[in-house]
Amino acid sequence: MGIKEMLNWARVPSILLLGLVYVAYVLIGGVIFWKLEGDLGEKDIDRLLLNKKKLLTRYTCLNQEGLERVAEVVQAASKVGLSLKGNQTADGFWKFTSSAVFAATVVTTIGYGNMSPSSTAGQIFCVFFALFGIPLNLVVLNRVGKYILAIERNVSDFLEGKTQRRKCTRFFVHLVSYLCGAVLFFVMPMIVFQLQEGWTFSQAIYYCFITLSTIGFGDFVADSNPDKVYPDWYSVLMASWIFFGLAWLALLINHSIDILERLNTHCRTRWGGQKPEEESGSAEGENPDTQVEEEDENTKPPVSLT
Repeated sequence: MGIKEMLNWARVPSILLLGLVYVAYVLIGGVIFWKLEGDLGEKDIDRLLLNKKKLLTRYTCLNQEGLERVAEVVQAASKVGLSLKGNQTADGFWKFTSSAVFAATVVTTIGYGNMSPSSTAGQIFCVFFALFGIPLNLVVLNRVGKYILAIERNVSDFLEGKTQRRKCTRFFVHLVSYLCGAVLFFVMPMIVFQLQEGWTFSQAIYYCFITLSTIGFGDFVADSNPDKVYPDWYSVLMASWIFFGLAWLALLINHSIDILERLNTHCRTRWGGQKPEEESGSAEGENPDTQVEEEDENTKPPVSLT
């Protein structure tokens, strides 16, 4: 293989352009976050310093060292999920239902950070649990995603036979699927979280996306307020929502990636003067339509679940 074939100059401009778009997107996001949150963060710091001064002035028996001790107690109580209000002692984070939800956040790589194992045995077990659980979670989500795609494909094929319009039918089926998923995994959970957690609708929808995208900041975490008593079904609903919501959002992201790849191929073909056949030795090797058809074949459900 020659140097020209190894470098493949035809692809270098598109790679550089994609890299520049990526870097510009991240930098623009950083500037927007800086402008939106920077001033607010400075105001929060000033308010906290003022509250600290008022606290020390009001409680003269509390000095700087005592305030630091109180802060340590509050921080430790928050870490284990204990409430400091009243004389009752909460169960803490590590009850069975919360532990099961924590295990789900480990294998799904959400990792809120509001609770974590503190014992040596728990930390070692968490490592091996995640080591085997994360691949298992990916395999299961992939299988669930294939079944969802198979259902969409069967519905699309049925409607195509009735209407004889392939593109319009597939677009309609995908649109209805996205809308149903948005209602099921965003709108309905948003209402539940607003009722159970007392969040605003904007906070609830923010939490839904941060969770299902596995970003998991941990600033909002459901079923973790030590001052609230949650029903038993709440944790089960949380785990089910996380699992199926991850599968649905993964399909949505994959469709977005496919759209971007098609757009990239279209731009190279139209403005770069490059034909799809020239990218490889075969006209069918990297044809996007061929790839989509091959992916559609892979989305057929398996014969059995085992």
